[in-house]
Amino acid sequence: MEVDTSRPTLPADPPDHPGTPVPEHIAFLLHAVRTLLGYGHHLLATIRHRAAAPTFPTIAACFGTANLATILAHLHRGILRAAALERMLLARSATGRDIDFVTRRIRMEDPDPAPAASPAEQPVTRKATPRPSLPHGSDDPEIFMPTPEDLDRQVRRRAVGRTIAEICNDLAVVPGLCTPAFWNGLFEIMHYFGGGGGVPVMREKRRREQAFIQEQNKKFDSTWDWLRLKPDEIRQVLGFFIGEPPVDPFAPPLATGPP
Repeated sequence: MEVDTSRPTLPADPPDHPGTPVPEHIAFLLHAVRTLLGYGHHLLATIRHRAAAPTFPTIAACFGTANLATILAHLHRGILRAAALERMLLARSATGRDIDFVTRRIRMEDPDPAPAASPAEQPVTRKATPRPSLPHGSDDPEIFMPTPEDLDRQVRRRAVGRTIAEICNDLAVVPGLCTPAFWNGLFEIMHYFGGGGGVPVMREKRRREQAFIQEQNKKFDSTWDWLRLKPDEIRQVLGFFIGEPPVDPFAPPLATGPP
Protein backbone atom coordinates (compact mmCIF):
# COMPACT_ATOMS: atom_id res chain seq x y z
CA MET A 1 0.00 0.00 0.00
CA GLU A 2 1.47 3.35 -1.04
CA VAL A 3 1.19 6.05 1.58
CA ASP A 4 1.81 9.76 1.12
CA THR A 5 4.35 10.72 3.78
CA SER A 6 4.93 14.32 2.72
CA ARG A 7 3.06 15.65 5.76
CA PRO A 8 0.42 14.15 8.02
CA THR A 9 -3.17 15.07 7.37
CA LEU A 10 -4.46 16.58 10.58
CA PRO A 11 -8.25 16.39 10.85
CA ALA A 12 -9.98 18.88 13.06
CA ASP A 13 -11.27 17.22 16.25
CA PRO A 14 -13.66 19.06 18.57
CA PRO A 15 -12.10 20.17 21.86
CA ASP A 16 -12.91 18.19 25.00
CA HIS A 17 -14.00 21.36 26.82
CA PRO A 18 -15.78 24.25 25.12
CA GLY A 19 -13.50 27.22 24.73
CA THR A 20 -10.33 25.15 25.26
CA PRO A 21 -8.71 24.47 21.87
CA VAL A 22 -6.85 21.19 21.53
CA PRO A 23 -3.39 21.58 19.93
CA GLU A 24 -3.34 20.43 16.31
CA HIS A 25 -1.15 17.34 16.63
CA ILE A 26 -2.79 16.21 19.86
CA ALA A 27 -6.23 16.42 18.21
CA PHE A 28 -4.93 14.15 15.43
CA LEU A 29 -3.44 11.71 17.95
CA LEU A 30 -6.54 11.66 20.17
CA HIS A 31 -8.73 10.80 17.18
CA ALA A 32 -6.53 7.76 16.42
CA VAL A 33 -6.27 6.64 20.06
CA ARG A 34 -10.01 6.87 20.65
CA THR A 35 -10.75 4.94 17.47
CA LEU A 36 -8.36 2.20 18.62
CA LEU A 37 -9.94 2.21 22.09
CA GLY A 38 -13.40 1.85 20.58
CA TYR A 39 -12.25 -1.08 18.46
CA GLY A 40 -10.49 -2.72 21.42
CA HIS A 41 -13.58 -2.51 23.64
CA HIS A 42 -15.80 -3.80 20.82
CA LEU A 43 -13.55 -6.78 20.10
CA LEU A 44 -13.23 -7.59 23.80
CA ALA A 45 -17.04 -7.64 24.11
CA THR A 46 -17.56 -9.84 21.03
CA ILE A 47 -14.46 -12.06 20.89
CA ARG A 48 -16.06 -15.12 22.54
CA HIS A 49 -18.96 -15.03 20.10
CA ARG A 50 -16.56 -14.56 17.20
CA ALA A 51 -14.40 -17.48 18.40
CA ALA A 52 -17.32 -19.84 17.88
CA ALA A 53 -17.75 -18.81 14.23
CA PRO A 54 -15.99 -20.59 11.33
CA THR A 55 -14.66 -17.21 10.16
CA PHE A 56 -12.67 -16.67 13.38
CA PRO A 57 -9.27 -17.38 11.72
CA THR A 58 -9.57 -14.05 9.88
CA ILE A 59 -9.23 -12.25 13.22
CA ALA A 60 -7.19 -14.87 15.06
CA ALA A 61 -4.45 -14.83 12.40
CA CYS A 62 -3.78 -11.18 13.26
CA PHE A 63 -2.99 -12.31 16.83
CA GLY A 64 -0.88 -15.25 15.65
CA THR A 65 -3.02 -17.76 17.53
CA ALA A 66 -6.59 -18.90 18.07
CA ASN A 67 -5.91 -19.37 21.79
CA LEU A 68 -8.58 -17.25 23.44
CA ALA A 69 -6.62 -16.69 26.67
CA THR A 70 -3.70 -15.23 24.70
CA ILE A 71 -5.98 -13.00 22.64
CA LEU A 72 -7.81 -11.72 25.71
CA ALA A 73 -4.54 -10.90 27.47
CA HIS A 74 -3.35 -8.84 24.49
CA LEU A 75 -6.69 -7.08 24.21
CA HIS A 76 -6.63 -6.13 27.90
CA ARG A 77 -3.09 -4.76 27.65
CA GLY A 78 -3.83 -2.89 24.43
CA ILE A 79 -6.87 -1.22 25.99
CA LEU A 80 -4.92 -0.29 29.13
CA ARG A 81 -2.08 1.13 27.03
CA ALA A 82 -4.44 3.13 24.80
CA ALA A 83 -6.21 4.54 27.86
CA ALA A 84 -2.84 5.55 29.34
CA LEU A 85 -1.89 7.31 26.10
CA GLU A 86 -5.22 9.11 26.04
CA ARG A 87 -4.64 10.34 29.61
CA MET A 88 -1.17 11.58 28.71
CA LEU A 89 -2.43 13.44 25.63
CA LEU A 90 -5.25 15.08 27.57
CA ALA A 91 -2.86 16.17 30.32
CA ARG A 92 -0.48 17.60 27.72
CA SER A 93 -3.36 19.36 25.95
CA ALA A 94 -4.44 20.97 29.23
CA THR A 95 -1.07 22.73 29.38
CA GLY A 96 -1.56 24.13 25.87
CA ARG A 97 1.58 22.41 24.58
CA ASP A 98 1.48 20.28 21.44
CA ILE A 99 3.38 17.05 20.65
CA ASP A 100 6.30 17.75 18.34
CA PHE A 101 7.40 15.62 15.39
CA VAL A 102 10.30 13.30 16.13
CA THR A 103 13.42 14.19 14.15
CA ARG A 104 15.13 11.11 12.79
CA ARG A 105 18.85 10.90 13.34
CA ILE A 106 20.88 10.02 10.24
CA ARG A 107 24.42 8.79 10.78
CA MET A 108 26.94 10.31 8.40
CA GLU A 109 30.22 8.56 7.72
CA ASP A 110 33.32 10.71 8.21
CA PRO A 111 34.93 11.08 4.73
CA ASP A 112 38.35 11.70 6.33
CA PRO A 113 38.52 9.75 9.57
CA ALA A 114 41.27 10.60 12.03
CA PRO A 115 44.01 8.02 12.53
CA ALA A 116 43.41 5.55 15.30
CA ALA A 117 44.81 6.63 18.65
CA SER A 118 47.47 4.57 20.36
CA PRO A 119 46.39 2.57 23.41
CA ALA A 120 47.95 5.18 25.68
CA GLU A 121 46.01 8.00 23.98
CA GLN A 122 42.65 6.28 24.01
CA PRO A 123 40.15 7.76 26.49
CA VAL A 124 39.11 5.70 29.45
CA THR A 125 35.50 4.56 29.06
CA ARG A 126 33.31 3.90 32.02
CA LYS A 127 31.00 0.96 32.10
CA ALA A 128 27.39 1.95 31.83
CA THR A 129 25.30 1.39 34.91
CA PRO A 130 23.14 -1.66 34.24
CA ARG A 131 19.44 -0.88 33.96
CA PRO A 132 17.08 -2.73 36.28
CA SER A 133 15.79 -5.81 34.54
CA LEU A 134 12.13 -6.14 33.68
CA PRO A 135 10.10 -8.94 35.22
CA HIS A 136 10.46 -12.29 33.49
CA GLY A 137 7.94 -12.51 30.66
CA SER A 138 7.18 -8.78 30.84
CA ASP A 139 6.48 -8.72 27.09
CA ASP A 140 3.93 -11.53 27.42
CA PRO A 141 0.66 -10.20 28.86
CA GLU A 142 -0.35 -13.72 29.90
CA ILE A 143 2.64 -13.79 32.27
CA PHE A 144 2.93 -10.16 33.29
CA MET A 145 0.09 -7.64 32.97
CA PRO A 146 1.28 -4.08 33.61
CA THR A 147 -0.80 -1.86 35.86
CA PRO A 148 -2.31 1.42 34.62
CA GLU A 149 0.38 3.19 36.68
CA ASP A 150 3.11 1.17 34.92
CA LEU A 151 1.72 2.17 31.54
CA ASP A 152 1.26 5.81 32.55
CA ARG A 153 4.99 5.97 33.29
CA GLN A 154 5.84 4.10 30.10
CA VAL A 155 3.86 6.29 27.70
CA ARG A 156 5.38 9.43 29.23
CA ARG A 157 8.89 8.14 28.47
CA ARG A 158 8.32 6.73 24.99
CA ALA A 159 7.66 8.33 21.63
CA VAL A 160 3.94 8.48 20.86
CA GLY A 161 4.46 6.63 17.58
CA ARG A 162 6.09 3.72 19.37
CA THR A 163 3.17 3.50 21.81
CA ILE A 164 0.71 3.52 18.90
CA ALA A 165 2.67 0.67 17.27
CA GLU A 166 2.48 -1.33 20.51
CA ILE A 167 -1.26 -0.71 20.78
CA CYS A 168 -1.71 -1.87 17.17
CA ASN A 169 0.19 -5.07 17.96
CA ASP A 170 -1.83 -5.78 21.12
CA LEU A 171 -5.17 -5.12 19.41
CA ALA A 172 -3.97 -6.92 16.23
CA VAL A 173 -4.66 -3.88 14.05
CA VAL A 174 -3.31 -4.46 10.53
CA PRO A 175 -3.88 -2.62 7.22
CA GLY A 176 -6.39 -5.13 5.85
CA LEU A 177 -8.77 -4.56 8.77
CA CYS A 178 -8.71 -0.74 8.49
CA THR A 179 -10.19 1.83 6.18
CA PRO A 180 -7.40 3.19 3.95
CA ALA A 181 -7.78 6.64 5.52
CA PHE A 182 -7.45 5.35 9.08
CA TRP A 183 -4.44 3.15 8.31
CA ASN A 184 -2.76 6.04 6.52
CA GLY A 185 -3.32 8.11 9.65
CA LEU A 186 -1.73 5.43 11.84
CA PHE A 187 1.17 5.15 9.41
CA GLU A 188 1.72 8.91 9.56
CA ILE A 189 1.76 8.82 13.36
CA MET A 190 4.33 6.02 13.35
CA HIS A 191 6.34 7.88 10.72
CA TYR A 192 6.34 11.38 12.23
CA PHE A 193 6.07 10.65 15.95
CA GLY A 194 8.75 8.00 16.41
CA GLY A 195 7.19 4.62 15.68
CA GLY A 196 9.62 3.26 13.13
CA GLY A 197 7.38 4.15 10.19
CA GLY A 198 5.15 1.15 10.79
CA VAL A 199 8.00 -1.33 10.22
CA PRO A 200 7.64 -3.02 13.65
CA VAL A 201 3.92 -3.52 13.09
CA MET A 202 4.39 -5.05 9.62
CA ARG A 203 7.23 -7.24 10.87
CA GLU A 204 5.06 -8.52 13.71
CA LYS A 205 2.18 -9.07 11.27
CA ARG A 206 4.34 -11.39 9.15
CA ARG A 207 5.64 -13.25 12.20
CA ARG A 208 2.11 -13.83 13.48
CA GLU A 209 0.86 -15.04 10.12
CA GLN A 210 3.60 -17.66 10.02
CA ALA A 211 2.90 -18.70 13.61
CA PHE A 212 -0.81 -19.01 12.86
CA ILE A 213 -0.16 -21.12 9.76
CA GLN A 214 1.92 -23.52 11.84
CA GLU A 215 -0.80 -23.66 14.49
CA GLN A 216 -3.54 -24.30 11.92
CA ASN A 217 -1.51 -27.00 10.14
CA LYS A 218 -2.02 -29.11 13.26
CA LYS A 219 -5.80 -28.84 12.95
CA PHE A 220 -7.44 -31.09 10.40
CA ASP A 221 -10.84 -29.37 10.59
CA SER A 222 -9.59 -25.92 9.58
CA THR A 223 -11.03 -25.05 6.15
CA TRP A 224 -11.45 -21.24 6.20
CA ASP A 225 -9.11 -19.65 3.63
CA TRP A 226 -8.25 -16.51 5.65
CA LEU A 227 -5.14 -15.71 3.58
CA ARG A 228 -6.93 -14.76 0.36
CA LEU A 229 -9.98 -12.86 1.53
CA LYS A 230 -11.10 -9.84 -0.48
CA PRO A 231 -11.91 -6.54 1.28
CA ASP A 232 -15.67 -7.13 1.00
CA GLU A 233 -15.25 -10.54 2.62
CA ILE A 234 -13.16 -9.06 5.44
CA ARG A 235 -15.84 -6.43 6.03
CA GLN A 236 -18.44 -9.19 6.23
CA VAL A 237 -16.39 -11.09 8.82
CA LEU A 238 -15.53 -8.08 10.98
CA GLY A 239 -18.79 -6.22 10.36
CA PHE A 240 -16.95 -2.97 9.57
CA PHE A 241 -13.46 -1.64 8.93
CA ILE A 242 -11.48 -0.08 11.77
CA GLY A 243 -11.98 3.63 11.36
CA GLU A 244 -15.74 3.18 11.00
CA PRO A 245 -18.23 2.83 13.89
CA PRO A 246 -18.01 -0.78 15.19
CA VAL A 247 -20.81 -3.10 14.13
CA ASP A 248 -21.51 -6.52 15.64
CA PRO A 249 -22.22 -8.86 12.70
CA PHE A 250 -23.83 -11.35 15.10
CA ALA A 251 -26.28 -8.87 16.64
CA PRO A 252 -29.94 -9.57 15.75
CA PRO A 253 -31.44 -6.98 13.42
CA LEU A 254 -33.40 -4.22 15.08
CA ALA A 255 -37.13 -4.86 15.10
CA THR A 256 -39.12 -2.48 12.99
CA GLY A 257 -42.76 -1.58 13.37
CA PRO A 258 -45.42 -2.20 10.75
CA PRO A 259 -45.23 0.00 7.65
